[in-house]
Amino acid sequence: MSRPLVLELLALPKAVPEVRRAVRDHLGAPCPEAQLCVSELLSNVIRHVGEGTPVSVRLAARGHGRTRLEVTDADPYSWLVVRRPAGEQETGRGLLLLDAVAACWGVTQRPGGKTVWCELPGPCNVAGTARPVPPPE
Repeated sequence: MSRPLVLELLALPKAVPEVRRAVRDHLGAPCPEAQLCVSELLSNVIRHVGEGTPVSVRLAARGHGRTRLEVTDADPYSWLVVRRPAGEQETGRGLLLLDAVAACWGVTQRPGGKTVWCELPGPCNVAGTARPVPPPE
């Protein structure tokens, strides 16, 4: 991945699989970690900021072999909260999933918006996923 992927779009439910596909196509192979993270971050914008919110999605190689994913929206006040949902609850696990697969993540606030970002602990490229997935037990 030599050049970054930058997408400007509206945060709509139909955009989630389209962006996941764009990430995979840009990387040249599936990268489940990057695809999961972009799905969760975009879904958070839809749910907590509002459907139809303009967003920017950016995927780029970083130093130290990491891949950085950023989702930027124009709402500086909608803050992220990691929740601990009960077993039957169907929502509230997105940031737990992000935390489980990303090496690090955070929020950068700026006037007029914020960027939620994560870094995956390895390059996502045609050689495979960001890190090996252990076999099922």
